[in-house]
Amino acid sequence: MKTIDEKYLKRTLFLAELGKGNVAPNPMVGSVIVYKGKIIGEGYHEKFGDPHAEVNAINSVKDKSLLSNSTLYVNLEPCAHFGKTPPCSNLIIEHKIPRVVIGCIDSFSEVAGKGIEKMKNAGIDVTVGVLEQESLSINSRFFTFHTKKRPYIILKWAQSSNGYFDIDRTKNNKGVFWITQSETKSLVHKWRSQEAGILVGRHTVENDNPSLTTRDYSGNNPTRIILDKDLKTNYSNFKLSKDNVRTLILNKVQSKTDKNIDYIKLNDFSLETVLLEIYKQNIQSIIVEGGKFTIEEFIKANLWDEARVLIGIANIENGVKSPQITNHRIESFKFGKDLVTIFKNT
Repeated sequence: MKTIDEKYLKRTLFLAELGKGNVAPNPMVGSVIVYKGKIIGEGYHEKFGDPHAEVNAINSVKDKSLLSNSTLYVNLEPCAHFGKTPPCSNLIIEHKIPRVVIGCIDSFSEVAGKGIEKMKNAGIDVTVGVLEQESLSINSRFFTFHTKKRPYIILKWAQSSNGYFDIDRTKNNKGVFWITQSETKSLVHKWRSQEAGILVGRHTVENDNPSLTTRDYSGNNPTRIILDKDLKTNYSNFKLSKDNVRTLILNKVQSKTDKNIDYIKLNDFSLETVLLEIYKQNIQSIIVEGGKFTIEEFIKANLWDEARVLIGIANIENGVKSPQITNHRIESFKFGKDLVTIFKNT
C-alpha cells in the first residue's frame, strides 16, 4: 500500500508545481483521485482566489458515483475554513470519499489539523505523512512564512570565474556590468516570476537603473522592494517609476504614495523590521538581488533560505570580491556557458 500511495502522491507533487508563481500566498497543491487502481480525476490549485486542487480534482471526475469507492490523494491537508473558497474537507465529506491520503499537515493556523479531524469524525480513513519531506519542501515558502513570520529569502548574485562580484565603482562608474551570458537573463527572470517580491538597496538602483521585472520571461512581475534608509534617491529619474509594477520603498523618513510607488516609513530600520514589514505586506517570498552590502547583511544575520550563484566565464581584474557562503552547497549545473550553484541554509 505504501508504494502505491507514494506513486500517486508523486503525481500530486508534479501537479502542484504547475501552480508555481501563480498561487501565492496560498500553497501549491495537487490532487489525484483513484478508483480501482486507475486515476479518474486530478487537478491543482491554478491561481490565487480560484478553486483549490481537491475541488478541481473532484470536478474533473465524470462519473461522480465512483467517488464513494475512491481514494483522494493530496500533498497538503485539505482546508477546513471558509476563505476565498469553501472548505475542501467539507466537499470530500459531501461526496462520501472513503479514504484520503495526505502528504503533510498544513501549519497555517486556520487549518493545522482541523481538516484531518473533520474528515476522521465523518468516518473517512485518513493517512498522513506519505512523502512528507517532499510535501514540506515543495511549499517551503508557505511554511516559512507562517511559522517564522517572515518571507522565504533567496539570495542571488553573479560573480566572475575568479570570484569578483562587480567592477570597481569608486570612480563613479554607472550602468550594468554583465558577468554572465545574455541568455542567462531568461533563467533569472523565470526565478523572479516564481517569487512574490524582489529586493535591492538604493545603490543598485543608482548604479544599474534596473527594471527588476520578468521582461525576458512570460510570468508575473514580483513586487519591487527598495531599501533606502534616509531616502537619498529621487526615484522619478529611474525606470522603477516608468511602469505600473508595484514598488515599495522602505525608509525612515516618510510614508506616501506616488503612482506605482509606496513609500513606507519604518521607525526602526533593522533587517528584522524590514522583513516584518514585508511579512505584513503579505509578500511570501523574496529574491534578493542587491549589491554586496545588502546581500552580506542577510548572510551575517543568517536570514536566508537559499542562495543562487551564477558564475560567468570572464575574469575581472580589479573589483568587488563576491559574498562568501560555505558548507551549504546542494547542487551545481551548467546553463549555457555559465555555472549555477545552489546553496540551502538548512
